[in-house]
Amino acid sequence: MALTVLFIGGSGVISTACAERAVACGMDLHVLTRGRSGRPPVVGARQLHADRSDPEATRRALGDLQPDVVVSFVAFTPEQVQADIELFTGRTGQYVFISSASAYQTPPARVPVTESTPLRNPFWAYSRQKIAGEDLLVRAYREHGFPMTVVRPSHTYDHTKTPLPGGWTVVERMRQGREVVVHGDGTSLWTLTHSRDLAPGLVGLLGRDESLGEAFHITSDEALPWDAVFRTMARAAGVADPRLVHVPSDAIAAADPEWGAGLLGDKAHSMVFDNSKVRGLVPEFGPTTTFAQGAAEIVAWHDADPARRAVDPHLDATMDALVDRYRV
Repeated sequence: MALTVLFIGGSGVISTACAERAVACGMDLHVLTRGRSGRPPVVGARQLHADRSDPEATRRALGDLQPDVVVSFVAFTPEQVQADIELFTGRTGQYVFISSASAYQTPPARVPVTESTPLRNPFWAYSRQKIAGEDLLVRAYREHGFPMTVVRPSHTYDHTKTPLPGGWTVVERMRQGREVVVHGDGTSLWTLTHSRDLAPGLVGLLGRDESLGEAFHITSDEALPWDAVFRTMARAAGVADPRLVHVPSDAIAAADPEWGAGLLGDKAHSMVFDNSKVRGLVPEFGPTTTFAQGAAEIVAWHDADPARRAVDPHLDATMDALVDRYRV
């Protein structure tokens, strides 16, 4: 009998790839969204519409659905996690919380990072909220047997998402021959994961009793220095020699606190992951997409429609100011 699965949020970078994988695996997939995404619905998934922040609307949309598995892609605060615990206690056999690898100790005391690496991020509120959500789930599992599983992705992208500051802004600057800001000295290692590589790992955990009460990160095995990330993106965009300007992360944070929070709380530190745990349970998981391949797909998608090549004017101006100050 097919596994009945509910995705809360199913139109994002990660959730779309996972929805496609779940349908391909023969799961009876229901996707609850607000119905406002620009992405087309995944063929074969049953669409439900409600704003998850409205409990009564959510209950009406779900009706008498009793999913074997619930995966929440849109729980970002402990309050949202608590609402899910209350809604799905006794109603599902597994609740999967999409957390974040940025919840791990920052900076990490050692790499590669494993699931036993402590959770602590004093720099980024987003990560602390995810940690608080995980804490609620662990407590509910220990005290009441709530059937939870935690998944921690790390900087996952697809063809629609340029994984650089300001999205397409950096690519456009490189094409114009302008300098771009790279945090630090460009040598820290970073892991970028294509969503289609993550999807088999996540979907392979669904309906597995062995995953209950456990946490898994699911990432690529490729770790690149940040200079290489920028140069790979530049080559894909037809720029042979991008002009990189290295700026201390603290200086970026002072100039733009929002940009800086993601740097100091995540990207400024080398993050390399040991995926042995998920591989042990899901042998079909095996990332194959290099960032060079992913970058080519990103550029092709953006070049197919000029409207997709949006530039963030605030970040563009911030980069100009930082380049003027730190250009050698």
